[in-house]
Amino acid sequence: MNAAELIEQPFGTYAELIRAQAQSRPDHPALIQDERTVSFTTLDAMMDRVAATLQRDGIRPTEAVAICAGTSLEYAAVFLGALRAGIAVAPLAPSSTAQSIADMAANAEARLMFVDAATAAELAAVRTAIAAPFVALDDSSGSEAFSRWLAPAGSVPEQVAVRPEWPFNIIYSSGTTGTPKGIVQPHGMRWSHVQRARLQGYGADAVTVIATPLYSNTTLVSFFPTVTLGGTVVLMAKFDAANYLALAEKHRATHTMLVPVQYRRLMAHPDFDRHDLSSFRMKLCTSAPFAADLKADILKRWPGGLVEYYGMTEGGGTCILAAHEHPDKLSTVGAPAEGHDMRLIDEAGREVPHGEIGEVVGHSPAMMSGYHRQPDKTREAEWYAPDGKRFIRTGDVGRFDADGFLTLMDRKKDMIISGGFNVYPSDLEAVLIQHPAVSEAAVVGVASDRWGETPVAFVTLRVGAVATAHELRDWTNRRLGKTQRLAAVNIVDALPRSAIGKILKRELRDSFQPAAPI
Repeated sequence: MNAAELIEQPFGTYAELIRAQAQSRPDHPALIQDERTVSFTTLDAMMDRVAATLQRDGIRPTEAVAICAGTSLEYAAVFLGALRAGIAVAPLAPSSTAQSIADMAANAEARLMFVDAATAAELAAVRTAIAAPFVALDDSSGSEAFSRWLAPAGSVPEQVAVRPEWPFNIIYSSGTTGTPKGIVQPHGMRWSHVQRARLQGYGADAVTVIATPLYSNTTLVSFFPTVTLGGTVVLMAKFDAANYLALAEKHRATHTMLVPVQYRRLMAHPDFDRHDLSSFRMKLCTSAPFAADLKADILKRWPGGLVEYYGMTEGGGTCILAAHEHPDKLSTVGAPAEGHDMRLIDEAGREVPHGEIGEVVGHSPAMMSGYHRQPDKTREAEWYAPDGKRFIRTGDVGRFDADGFLTLMDRKKDMIISGGFNVYPSDLEAVLIQHPAVSEAAVVGVASDRWGETPVAFVTLRVGAVATAHELRDWTNRRLGKTQRLAAVNIVDALPRSAIGKILKRELRDSFQPAAPI
């Protein structure tokens, strides 16, 4: 069965798709990083060797291995090879603390841990707490070298009949809200992702530039459709605006998945308009709030469509905004995808009337099995409709407009209750960034003797701009309602972010030191 026939099946595996690509277009580049290129034939053979080696080591289907390393061709091959053996992958963020990585590896019950020199050094202090043997993807010393661990060329694994409900990967939450939770995504969920991706023009002629880490679900929802449908993935180990633009032009990129902060840096790059980006068909964005003015700038200056996805790694409902088709809806995150049921509920778990604000919950064919070995956390994330239908709670507060497009107000946990009134930080941030001196803004709630909570802003200034914190606070407060007014503004060099660009508001709250009671 060829790739076109496979993808039409109700269920299949990525390993089957890549094998079909290797048979039909063996020399076509599947992966590119720097000066190295891996063809589909080479990738398919490497996946066989990885799968055979994992089987040799006694790792059984549905068990897990962990990868904690920077982006590399070897990383991609190990991930895909494990899937061929029916083994789940736990991609862990090297930017996490050593103890957090050890905890995640233990939670995943990882049988092997793939690392590189940098992460191995970071984990030295907790090495005894990690039961899994280490394999060095870059052949660095101190761990078993990947090249020596790997079975000989030509090795073929035993065939495994993967089932839709088996764990595909365990994606750990970013930890921006506390201890990371292992989100188990089954093979059936991932299969629906790649089927949906065809609607965004992924196919055999796609060239996707990947500039976010391979451990992030943001990356994987673009990486997997490209390579399984026969396209070429160009990997960047680290995002740099100038290098990104050069690579996109050189390889005639058709697709990309970027987070909002990367789009902002690219659009602000002085050489952006000098690069030929006419090959782009579709640009995608997810993971963090995407400002309407930034979307408008991209539509104006960057060829091709622009699609924003709103959803969670846990699955549930997804909203899609095709910004190039709905330029009047740029302040929204779009409408529910076909077959996705998204609703709003109040604090008591009751659905709210249309037009009112509530917490977003969603149901779709693509939903997590649960949080790995955390049934209580899984139950907390679920909401059941009166008819028993299972939904995933997003923790986001929003409102649907008359056309069915969703506007997000804020994360539920970030909503500020000041003097008994609900204050949404996003409303205040939207005013702050209108000031000509402000580049970025984040508002958090801090404890207040007078109000219970009160809003405080952290801002970065545009290059060359001059403004004082008092000026910015007064300017903003003149444009806000009485219950929304800022208690303070802090000017900072940069806002703390996760590796995929999410602002770490918890760090901002923890860093705030008022000069006087507020």
